[in-house]
Amino acid sequence: MVNGKVRVGIIGCGGIANGKHFPGLASVPEVEMVAFCDIIVERAKAAAKKWGTEDAKFYENYKDLLADETIDVVHVCTPNISHSFITVDALEAGKHVMCEKPMAINSAEALKMVEAAKRTGKKLAIGYQNRQRNDSLYLKDICDRGDLGDIYYAKAHAIRRRFVPTWGVFLKEDEQGGGPLIDIGTHALDLTLWTMNNYKPKYCVGTTYHEFRYQTETANACGDWNPDEFTVEDSAFGFVVMENGATIVLESAWALNTLDVREAQTTLCGTKGGADMVGGLRINGVDNNRMYTKEIELGVGGVAFYSGNAGGEPHEREAYQWIHAIIEDKDPLVLPEQAYVVTQILEGIYESAKTGKPVYFN
Repeated sequence: MVNGKVRVGIIGCGGIANGKHFPGLASVPEVEMVAFCDIIVERAKAAAKKWGTEDAKFYENYKDLLADETIDVVHVCTPNISHSFITVDALEAGKHVMCEKPMAINSAEALKMVEAAKRTGKKLAIGYQNRQRNDSLYLKDICDRGDLGDIYYAKAHAIRRRFVPTWGVFLKEDEQGGGPLIDIGTHALDLTLWTMNNYKPKYCVGTTYHEFRYQTETANACGDWNPDEFTVEDSAFGFVVMENGATIVLESAWALNTLDVREAQTTLCGTKGGADMVGGLRINGVDNNRMYTKEIELGVGGVAFYSGNAGGEPHEREAYQWIHAIIEDKDPLVLPEQAYVVTQILEGIYESAKTGKPVYFN
């Protein structure tokens, strides 16, 4: 830190950086954004002018940014295929790293990131900001308290009706590693595993579908897609059995003929109670031999369970907790070992879909 400020460099200045990371970091008083990098150097230059310090630098090659020894933290906001090697290089260069989700394009690359963080002693977190929502934080708190009992069945929801992202590299399998499963399914699965506090998968079965590629009446929120570029699945589904016998059903889609549209949500069923996020956070159970359903009021005034900057949006809370984890030398909310398990399961679902067979994790 210089003059009480954490100096941050951002690699990748596209949509996720502008929509989430830049404004999130800007909301943290202890942060200075001092360096920006993008393969389209004009984007880095524009970001430096809008979000950076007066003397902020911009680069085309990320290794030039990493060579700056005054940078404390790096945020990796690039396409999935480059998450691993940029993160490892940044850790080896002595930087703490926040990497955008998903952790990596496959579990082997994710493991390299975990090992690099351990080897260097630097902090590594993955951008699962949905943990920072009021409903997620409340649900995690009551799960840890034991209110739901042993959670043995869960659903991870990531369903859009017609919202295929047609910009950037989202439709390119070789750069992203997949479609909605790795893009939005990863958020729902992370939220589910985290609230259950269960990171020991035994096996999974998965299916993927690519049914909408050549349809011409798309009704897509982002405009029509180019069939030649649409090389990833439009929906994917997984059935995961954990070592303790718990079951998780994961559903993900960018395009699906359904009215049950839910994204970055979880449903939990335990021995004492259950919870879902339909229209808000609902808790269900039995009391005095009668069934009940509670709807939780989640105004800002009711988040005493959140330690830190209780206000703000999830991306602001994510940035605050991450930066203060560095300042106070404590764990970030998202541990790399947890994100690694998410990547393992996603990879297992894709592999099962290809082979038609279950994938065992041990």
